[in-house]
Amino acid sequence: MALKLRSEMPEITGATTWYNGEVSKEDLIGDKPTLIHFWSVSCGLCKEAMPNVNEFRDEYKDDLNVIAVHMPRSEKDLDLDQIKEVADEHGITQPIFVDNEHKLTDAFENEYVPAYYVFDKDGTLRHFQAGGGGMKMLTKRVNRVLGNNEKK
Repeated sequence: MALKLRSEMPEITGATTWYNGEVSKEDLIGDKPTLIHFWSVSCGLCKEAMPNVNEFRDEYKDDLNVIAVHMPRSEKDLDLDQIKEVADEHGITQPIFVDNEHKLTDAFENEYVPAYYVFDKDGTLRHFQAGGGGMKMLTKRVNRVLGNNEKK
């Protein structure tokens, strides 16, 4: 079962490595809401959704923190060079938490890729969704957390 709504953001610790900079929970709380999205190099839906996530990151760059979490689903997903290569290929410029030991995955009780967690600026979970579709719903929820009623 994934993290429950209104749960507090787990500590962002235990990364195998970080790409594009490192962040902590303290960096994410207090200033603006945060979108944490889980993905995997072996996940076709994740790669299909990545342009949408990137568009989101760029459109809301001043109002929203965006963090990627690479959650391996098999031995092949543990290759750090491949993770970096796929991230570069798909334009993932936000910080990437590589979770080869599933420490953050377990803290989030996350079982899915892609999966999206939207936290408000105080670090409270306001929206969770998994699967390839649903960017419209995600946009709506992020706008609600940002206090934008009609941005898109």
